[in-house]
Amino acid sequence: MELLVTMVANLLAEAAGTVDMASLGAFIGAGIAALTGLGAGVGMGIATGKAVEATARQPEAVGQIRTMLLLGLAFAETTAIYGLLVSLLLIFVA
Repeated sequence: MELLVTMVANLLAEAAGTVDMASLGAFIGAGIAALTGLGAGVGMGIATGKAVEATARQPEAVGQIRTMLLLGLAFAETTAIYGLLVSLLLIFVA
């Protein structure tokens, strides 16, 4: 792990002059925070697929299924937006 950190620090140092460990940590943290979009996308795909299955099984409940699906998708998208916000803050503020 230390070798990987050293390699990344050397690459960033060559690209930007000098890089301290705090900046390197901020960039790594921003990359990890950006991964929330991946999790949110997978979760939204699974939720949509299950909603389609539920609609196919019980077409009379399509209104309730749609309401619950949209509520769940809003929460998942909010998580992705928070991850993007944290990522941008780490890159530009830290």
